[in-house]
Amino acid sequence: MIYVDAIQHYPNCKLKYKDWCHMATDGNLSELHQMAARLGLRRAWFQDKPTHPHYDLTPAKRALVIKLGAKVVTTHELLRRCYPDTLGKELLPQMREEQQIESQ
Repeated sequence: MIYVDAIQHYPNCKLKYKDWCHMATDGNLSELHQMAARLGLRRAWFQDKPTHPHYDLTPAKRALVIKLGAKVVTTHELLRRCYPDTLGKELLPQMREEQQIESQ
């Protein structure tokens, strides 16, 4: 299954795009790469992180992947489903903050 979380704003990012979400899978990475190809993403944009491989999506690509069947989840749920071994470890500050809010 392909999952996407909510769009986050990254004001300090040096990239042209400041708003994006994460696309990940709880299955084989080939499924993720196939979906990325359907979206027109370059393989070079794949975030090959050892603990959380994913693609970053702009709002327009997020809307398209949802139309193609991706499941919308919170960042915490994306982590729980796709990277259960990473929960509680240092990832992104925004993810830790969301986890804290959801647990309250």
